[in-house]
Amino acid sequence: MTSLRLIGFLISGKKNSLKGKIEHKVYLLTGSNLGDRSKSLKEAEKSIHENCGNILKSSSIYESEPWNMDSDDWFLNQVHLIGTTKTALELLEGILQIETILGRTRKSSGGYESRIIDIDILYIDSLVYDTPELIVPHPRIQERRFVLVPMVELNPDMIHPIFNKSQKELLNLCSDTTKVEWKSPK
Repeated sequence: MTSLRLIGFLISGKKNSLKGKIEHKVYLLTGSNLGDRSKSLKEAEKSIHENCGNILKSSSIYESEPWNMDSDDWFLNQVHLIGTTKTALELLEGILQIETILGRTRKSSGGYESRIIDIDILYIDSLVYDTPELIVPHPRIQERRFVLVPMVELNPDMIHPIFNKSQKELLNLCSDTTKVEWKSPK
């Protein structure tokens, strides 16, 4: 199993009295549609826990049709709630390092492609963050059943800070018709 260590950081939010650092609640989506998908999700979960923050809660694993891409390979997806003391950009940097170490490659032309691992930042507390490097909440949450189904499992009443709707409401309004099926428990 791949393991790595990254540098820790400090961000604003709720103070952790044990360390004197500030902790945010972050929702991350992991996904894989190449190779041993289950193993890739487990390795990503371990690396996230070791390098990004404590995993507080995880959804079941779901299998979903590829979204907005031409591939026959279905994805395994899972959402994790973590507590972290990293800034948004530091968290992004750590996630990109994890993806690279686990074998993710990116094509330069953009667009969606099959991947061994993908880790997306969905939410950081109720923060609205928009920079060239990162947009939070993730800008396509409301369009994707493969994100909303596990989010509803973890926190159905959590309000999207831009749309002012719960995850359950967003799922009910979502026009995405791709299949998302329960695969296995946490």
